[in-house]
Amino acid sequence: MDMNAILKAALEKGASDIHISAGSPPMLRISGELLPFGDKPLTFEETRSLVYSILTSDQAKKFENEYELDLSYGMPNGRFRVNVYMDSGGIAAALRAIPALIPTMEEIEMPEAAFRLARLPRGLVLVTGPTGSGKSTSLAAMLNLINLERNCHIITIEDPIEFIYQRRKAIINQRELTIHTKTFASALKYALREDPDVLLVGEMRDLETIAAALTLAETGHLIFSTLHTIDAAQTVDRIIDVFPPYQQQQIRAQLSMALEGVLSQQLLSKVGGGRVAAREVMLINPAIANLIREGKTHQIYSAIQTSTQAGMKTMEQAIKDLYDKGFISYDEGISKSSNPDELRRLIR
Repeated sequence: MDMNAILKAALEKGASDIHISAGSPPMLRISGELLPFGDKPLTFEETRSLVYSILTSDQAKKFENEYELDLSYGMPNGRFRVNVYMDSGGIAAALRAIPALIPTMEEIEMPEAAFRLARLPRGLVLVTGPTGSGKSTSLAAMLNLINLERNCHIITIEDPIEFIYQRRKAIINQRELTIHTKTFASALKYALREDPDVLLVGEMRDLETIAAALTLAETGHLIFSTLHTIDAAQTVDRIIDVFPPYQQQQIRAQLSMALEGVLSQQLLSKVGGGRVAAREVMLINPAIANLIREGKTHQIYSAIQTSTQAGMKTMEQAIKDLYDKGFISYDEGISKSSNPDELRRLIR
């Protein structure tokens, strides 16, 4: 079995993810469901051969030393984000398909508020959600809008590089962790000397990266990043909780001034096949900035609920909209809501 043949078939079938591990056939995630590719389980040797066929010698050495490896892999008709890891059966890999073309914001039905966030001159914009919720695609669409509209300098810091941008109006420099820079925090530290207007930070993983991103947003740069959080309130809490208690009040004040918006998204199964994104939208206004500053994040949900005219929307309101349009079933909406009682009330 050939890895490129598996990946080619996965792209043709519209798979979002491919899983390679010993003891089962290659598995393809199609419309959110894992399905086997063939019926012959892979042996340890076959799995190792498939995975090593897409690694360079340096990547293979790094994997053998660390037992974990992130990389990107390209072939003529597609690109993949790859994680290679060890498990009880030996070597395993998870590959995420990356579209060859960056979709437009219209094509992935991003809300009008997202266009406003992409066109800001400065500030911090976060796209959050669980793994596999389309965060990278949404960010790529927003960055490409800037690329098409603004004469500016964009720097991306990614792990690994996913979408490849074609230069239009903007100068774009894409940097990959371990290849072009050691850490997100280090890349951000030196970014000030690189005259950026816009920065994409693949993930705000640690205190140093978050602190650097906040400082850059405060000093006149537009910063985009991601967090694995399910809503705006949790996003604010996650950022604050990274810091020691004696620093948290200062960070609340910083965040209330630097943060411009949070888009929290998840993918739901569509009626008839495929998936569709539901997006919660929080835009910073004086009331929400004050809630962040005073540590009253539990009140953010209510503030979003009452600010729909400003373009905000709770996740339950977003799911209801998809249900009203006939895109999703009632059961799917309820199963993906973190506040099902509120969703039931909205749908009545």
